[in-house]
Amino acid sequence: MEDPAVANPAQPDYPQHWEADILLRDGGTARIRPITPDDAGRLVEFYGQVSDQSKYFRFFAPYPRLSDKDVRRFTHHDFVNRVGLAVVVRDRFIATVRYDRIDAEGRPSETGTDAEVAFLVQDAHQGRGVASALLEHIAAVAQERGIRRFQAEVLPENRKMVKVFTDAGYTQHRSFADGVVHLEFDLEQTDRSLAVMRAREHRAEARSVQRLLTPRSVAVIGVSRTPQTVGRAILRDLLGDEAPADRPVYAVNRNAAPGTELDGVPVHRSILDIPGPVDLAVIAVPEGAVPAAVAECGAHGVQGLVVVTAGYAETGPEGRDRQRALVRQARAAGMRVIGPNAFGLINTDPERPLNASLAPRLPGRGGFGIFCQSGAIGVALLEASHKRGLGVSSFASVGNRSDVSGNDFLQYWAEDEATQVVLLYLESFGNPRKFTRIARRLAAVKPVVVVKGARHTGSLPPGHAVPATATGLRDATVDALFEQAGVIRVSTITELYDTGELLAQQPLPPGNRVAVVGNSDSLGLLTYDALLSAGLRPCTPVDLTTAATGENFRIALDVALADPAVDAVIAVAIPPIGTSAHAFMGGRLTGEDDPAMGSDDPEIAAALLEAGGRARELGKPLLLTHLALTDLPVRLRPGGIPAYAAPERAVHALAHAVHYAQWRRRTAAAEETARVPELDRIDEPGARRLVEAALSTRAAVAARTQPGGARITLSEAEAQELLARYGIDVSPVRPAPDEEAAVAAASALGYPVALKATAPHLRHRPDLGSVRLDLTDEAGLRRAHRELDALLGGAAQAELVVQRMAPRGVDTVIAATVDPAVGAILSFGLAGAPAELLGDTAHRLVPATDQDVAGLIREVRAAPLLFGWRGAESVDTDALEELLLRVSQLVDDVPEIASVDLEPVVVAPHGLAILGARVRVAPLPVRSDLGPRAMSTL
Repeated sequence: MEDPAVANPAQPDYPQHWEADILLRDGGTARIRPITPDDAGRLVEFYGQVSDQSKYFRFFAPYPRLSDKDVRRFTHHDFVNRVGLAVVVRDRFIATVRYDRIDAEGRPSETGTDAEVAFLVQDAHQGRGVASALLEHIAAVAQERGIRRFQAEVLPENRKMVKVFTDAGYTQHRSFADGVVHLEFDLEQTDRSLAVMRAREHRAEARSVQRLLTPRSVAVIGVSRTPQTVGRAILRDLLGDEAPADRPVYAVNRNAAPGTELDGVPVHRSILDIPGPVDLAVIAVPEGAVPAAVAECGAHGVQGLVVVTAGYAETGPEGRDRQRALVRQARAAGMRVIGPNAFGLINTDPERPLNASLAPRLPGRGGFGIFCQSGAIGVALLEASHKRGLGVSSFASVGNRSDVSGNDFLQYWAEDEATQVVLLYLESFGNPRKFTRIARRLAAVKPVVVVKGARHTGSLPPGHAVPATATGLRDATVDALFEQAGVIRVSTITELYDTGELLAQQPLPPGNRVAVVGNSDSLGLLTYDALLSAGLRPCTPVDLTTAATGENFRIALDVALADPAVDAVIAVAIPPIGTSAHAFMGGRLTGEDDPAMGSDDPEIAAALLEAGGRARELGKPLLLTHLALTDLPVRLRPGGIPAYAAPERAVHALAHAVHYAQWRRRTAAAEETARVPELDRIDEPGARRLVEAALSTRAAVAARTQPGGARITLSEAEAQELLARYGIDVSPVRPAPDEEAAVAAASALGYPVALKATAPHLRHRPDLGSVRLDLTDEAGLRRAHRELDALLGGAAQAELVVQRMAPRGVDTVIAATVDPAVGAILSFGLAGAPAELLGDTAHRLVPATDQDVAGLIREVRAAPLLFGWRGAESVDTDALEELLLRVSQLVDDVPEIASVDLEPVVVAPHGLAILGARVRVAPLPVRSDLGPRAMSTL
């Protein structure tokens, strides 16, 4: 099926990559594409629907109709000096923009760097952010064609158009002459223009989700007479007891006889037969019938689709093509898509509740916003919420996630006052850079807790719409992404809710000092050990003995909460032993259940509830871990005190809360104090010239045709020269192919020296005997050279080199690697087994601030070796942090640098020495997150 919104021009130079789906201010979709000669009819129709006033604003004179000459001029472009773009909805133009390249005198030009730009937006679509989106795209097109500045002339009374230009955030110059406002603005992105673009993106995406969750009317397409079918089940769910009486629900079945009703709802043969508007359509027809259903939805003005039908990308390449066609077709008609293969949408807002899902009942109202990609996991999440008595604000299980994604819902939940905590189950990322940016902003005010499935490379579930660059995201990269964004990562669904419940119901802990109070010494010790293992600071447990009463609990909890050296309290409780056999586990181990006998002491519950109120006043979380007390957690629910049936679960939840609270405080402080310092000895132009020269070599050009692209490893001399441009000095080495060369190298460098092998299979392998250190004279050097020559199969094969000895210190490794999906990642670890065998490496996203690098070196488990472990002298961490900042700035300034590896970096008590360096470069990757707003086209 041909997509009418996609142009099919005959000219071979048509810039296909300028086409883009966009999201407008009101949440609707549209397509931007170049105007071609085939659009003459569309242009004339569009112009006929523009008001006389808008025409006057465009041409500064009455201009009722376009002449044939005008039509040709506005539809024939060379896509270099003259470019026109149109916004298309349902195969009709709703707005156009055009630029013409000019010279310094304002005359048509083929070489100038300025261009005149002019817009025209249909009156019915003004106020939807159409012109703002067009400006972003035409500016990107112009920059691609070598234009650096736009000029525009606007009548003063055309305030809307003046506002479009002035609000865009570009550097501007304004003048007024002859009754016309003359605007000039540079097209280079500024911090303000980028912030404006992202703010508009946020509003549009949040609004698009809001429209899906709060439809004024809903239709189910594919309702069958058979009660057990999917369409029929969703119809019943939409008609549930909680459904608002004033929201029409319609049923559609193409084969229904006239007058048919199902579940009290008249059945229409087509959505086009429904007399009123339909905001949301749920499509549950066979895959082959979906395109026709989508087309009818578009013709009827539907705003959003929930496609539960399967048979798309999860089935293979042909299914993926059908999925892409589905998304293109829906967006061209102004609709967003949940799915395909979706479980559905839920909104518990009492004013506009919605259950457009396969869940048989609407969950209780609460503060959890839940997003997942798997229907089975969606069922588990809803069931867990119900069993725990936890409420949901909104829920989405989006299946193949072809259009609406977790990023869209994060934008919505940032604005939704009913959502207190966000719970995500993710198996893949469509846009990791964007996720990091949005999640970081959201996590600053609301906790985001994530279970990440498909942790291992190659285990991406079938059907997921993911760019090729994001399919191989390493788990360490995901951890760095989450850490920097303030996202709380957990391992299981149980831990997801354990953590979410604590964050939703208790204040964030002000620190990591934890009191343990209860009636079991053994359970208290288990909790104490778990707290230590989690990196928290527990106080000595307070044992009230098994005979403790509610009053004993109340007094002890008051004392613990009032202690200024306590930041959180864990109460531990077991059933009272020796008072009644049936009190233990409700009598299940010792006899029949006694309905009159509970599994807890109501007085203890009352004491905990009273302490919970006191804890909130003091801003300290209170939680409970218990054994065999099945009734106590239920009694504590009204007070919002989380109860866990194992101490490890309670501690893990609290540790996540402590870590998140620390991140919040650190992030808030960083807004005021963190900075990227200005470093000396930075020569960015010189570094760029070196990289450009490396990429222009014949070998580099040839490598671009190889699988995986062109990652060129610089020679040792090239790498050292490039690093030196950023003040990164690598200790020089001299080749030692024979004894005489070794002696000459040592004489030039100065004793003492090291002799080492640098062949790839021997690099950084001192365990193979490939290194000789502290050679203080010529005799020792000659002897060492002979030994390595014999041991390693020849000096030439081993690629022996001589290097001056570095001061004694701690060997570390610094690396910066560009992940195509996420960007540059700065890594640090200690050399040898800690990093290689145990994976003891820390990561930060680039650019890194001074606080980022300070945290980076302290995050690895082996960090005590840097700070005087066991009486050793501390090393120069200031020099180490400065080196990390220099590497970060290098890869940030010169994005063609694909990786930098410094190993080993010997950090001494005073200064450091870089003994090995490798740099790889590659052509500049495309940064989609810095261009104009556009929806994913996976």
